[in-house]
Amino acid sequence: MSRPSGRVTDTKKVSGELFSLTYGALVAQILKDYENVDDVNRQLEKMGYNIGIRIVEDFLARTNTTKCTDFRETSEKVQHAIKLFLNVSPQITSWSAANDEFSLVFETNPVGEFVELPDNCNNLRYANILCGAIRGALEMVHLEVACWFVQDTLTGDNVTEIRIKYLKKIEDTVPPGDD
Repeated sequence: MSRPSGRVTDTKKVSGELFSLTYGALVAQILKDYENVDDVNRQLEKMGYNIGIRIVEDFLARTNTTKCTDFRETSEKVQHAIKLFLNVSPQITSWSAANDEFSLVFETNPVGEFVELPDNCNNLRYANILCGAIRGALEMVHLEVACWFVQDTLTGDNVTEIRIKYLKKIEDTVPPGDD
């Protein structure tokens, strides 16, 4: 029989730490496989994109959300999704004059806990999986966006900032012969 340890464990914190460590091992393996940091950045973004196109269904089901009326409302939904899935709340800042571009600012890198980048990986966008997930999720709701890192606490910046720019609305297309 096991004895009670007397410690109270926050399961969300344990899950977050496990996720961070597992993600770190994944990034380390991709670095070994590709060796070129730019290729690693592309692979992380691609993996995130594939996650995003799938996870949007879960978000829509959990939140019973309705269609966004503008890009500001979309930014709030992205913020809510990050809170829901990563348990961090970025600030929405730096709107462009045309209201087609904004930043998500995190106090720390949401997947960068326990991480210290080696000197030869200065250009590594360790959390590029997040940009891919945002791009993939928004594409599934017919919004084409560009998403990139402006600042990252892992590279010495004070905050982590992801910039998201609306490019165009993706129109529904009907395959030939299905009309």
